[in-house]
Amino acid sequence: MSELTPRSELRSRSELRTRSGASTLTGIARHGRLRRSSPITTIVKFIAVALAVVLVSGASVGALAVTSLTSKATVVDIPSTQGDAAPIPEVGAIEGGFNILIAGSDTRQDQGGIGGTTEDDSGELNDVTMLLHVSQDQTNAVAISFPRDMVVGIPECEGSDGYTKGYSTEPINTALSYGGLSCVAQTVTELTGLPIQYAGLIKFYGVINMADAIGGVDVCVDGPMVDDNTGINIAEAGTYNLKGIDALAFLRSRAAVGDGSDLTRISSQQVYLSALVRKLKSSETLGDFKKVYSLADAALSNMVVSSSLNSIPTMVSIAQALKNIPLENVTFVQYPGTTGGDGVYTGKVQPNQYAADTLLEYIKADQPFVLEAAGDERGSTLDPNAPVVPTTPATDAPEVPVASGVSGQTAAQYTCTITNSY
Repeated sequence: MSELTPRSELRSRSELRTRSGASTLTGIARHGRLRRSSPITTIVKFIAVALAVVLVSGASVGALAVTSLTSKATVVDIPSTQGDAAPIPEVGAIEGGFNILIAGSDTRQDQGGIGGTTEDDSGELNDVTMLLHVSQDQTNAVAISFPRDMVVGIPECEGSDGYTKGYSTEPINTALSYGGLSCVAQTVTELTGLPIQYAGLIKFYGVINMADAIGGVDVCVDGPMVDDNTGINIAEAGTYNLKGIDALAFLRSRAAVGDGSDLTRISSQQVYLSALVRKLKSSETLGDFKKVYSLADAALSNMVVSSSLNSIPTMVSIAQALKNIPLENVTFVQYPGTTGGDGVYTGKVQPNQYAADTLLEYIKADQPFVLEAAGDERGSTLDPNAPVVPTTPATDAPEVPVASGVSGQTAAQYTCTITNSY
């Protein structure tokens, strides 16, 4: 892979080294109770995909065009978490809160040798697992990232060969290999207690093609980022426009980020995702029919989706719920966890049960909360050169709790990946 050229004038390391500015987030995440009578039943992938597929309606895509897109996806059924599936809603009929599971597969099959051949690595893991929650009033959304090595309970799951795996305690990223997307959904629901209505799984080529479809994503790094394992090769600090294979390499890199763990990689991925959401919601993207169509085409051509999501009215209805959520109300958080445990947690991530329970209580109770800081000061930090956005001080604003022990950021916050290159 060739060395990347910065999109704009490079920032020096001295300009980026000050990290004390990453103190308090002003964004508030509001979360909602799911309506028990909600008719929906399944899921999509990277937050990118969720918004990519979903934002198709914002570009006035004709029925014929959307039909051609949905016909490209591979469709699967996952167990309903809310009883029998109801008829597909009419456009705009989705009300209340809902959850979308977003999983990323590391399969090497049919991926052109990316990451190695199937002989090198024949397994399939859900190396990215995210749950996008939309609040009851549809004014806020939160995306929870689950560390790939976090040890959790994996329920009984039936595989494609008909074999049913018994209950086990393993890293969450093994769920896909046991029972496909359905098993990932069951695992996340058991862990969080949140029902899943929509789900999707994307592969390497999907990430590559989506990054190309929107003309790349502007990502900030605070120093050189070189990782022979994924092929990322950024020479110095700056903001770079990442496309194609470079975007995938950035998202996959662990060795060159923070302390080299999956926990700091998640923070780095949130740098990318927040920049991606900003671009998706900009007039530059939503006002360009070709870009929006290409993005959805790239996503669905490389996706496995739940049967509930493979519906034009449903996609458009979800789009109507998501497209008007302000950037400051789109919050990315990492499911709380720690390393250094023993027993089954040796060399893995152990859930921080207290912090996780508190976070989930806020989500289930529609309780607004704030995060302690942008990023985690290990894998990402506030961009000292971020554009200044004028804000109007809130008057008589209700006091909201701080979600202690939970790291993350809002889509409105500009952050930089903290690199760890050799």
